[in-house]
Amino acid sequence: MAKRIDVSGLNAYYGSFLAIEDISMSIEPRTVTAFIGPSGCGKSTFLRTLNRMHEVTPGGRVEGKVMLGDENLYGAGIDPVSVRREVGMVFQRPNPFPTMSVYDNVAAGLKLNGNFKKSELDDIVERSLKGANLWNEVKDRLNKPGSGLSGGQQQRLCIARAIAVEPNVLLMDEPCSALDPISTLAIEDLIGELKERFTIVIVTHNMQQAARVSDRTAFFNLAAVGQPGKLIEMDETERIFSNPSVQATEDYISGRFG
Repeated sequence: MAKRIDVSGLNAYYGSFLAIEDISMSIEPRTVTAFIGPSGCGKSTFLRTLNRMHEVTPGGRVEGKVMLGDENLYGAGIDPVSVRREVGMVFQRPNPFPTMSVYDNVAAGLKLNGNFKKSELDDIVERSLKGANLWNEVKDRLNKPGSGLSGGQQQRLCIARAIAVEPNVLLMDEPCSALDPISTLAIEDLIGELKERFTIVIVTHNMQQAARVSDRTAFFNLAAVGQPGKLIEMDETERIFSNPSVQATEDYISGRFG
């Protein structure tokens, strides 16, 4: 069941370097929220704090709160691995496990997290591939390597792998940047379908994509190179693109910088 995310006073560091500063926002369940802003402003860093991937980087640490429902993801005794089951992630470049079949790619997280009968795995793999709009394309090649699929199919395979463990939230870090226009459209259509079940957060450099797929948009920026990234403005997507409250947002969307 999708849950609301509430972030308050979040700072993220790499060693002594403050990468993003004092981020606070709320993300409603079963919506798509897009993060936009110039390169280096902390969008992906912030995205990675939402499932504790940031701390996988040497020196990565976080101050502040990230609440998923009524649970603080950075609370004492919280297992980061369990957080990443609740908050799945799809990366910029498709990354299916190269030595695994299509079937085993989707089932990988399930096999790590529990004891499932073969019939149960079969059902979940089929349901997840259907959920990623990939079943009809791969149902006759489930035992072939996932790396043999096209780029767009591989990215949908990664989405199927992420949703197979039934997370609450799905994070997507520029999921279409390595894809052709047809595959991009397929992923965008899929995002619209998945938000009926999941809370989705997407980082994108594509303004048109943010406008097409998201309900709310957050604009990040930084004052200068070496300064921390900050959340400048967050609002309904239509308002951000038609009548933003902050001049810097309008300048970025209109192409004056970035």
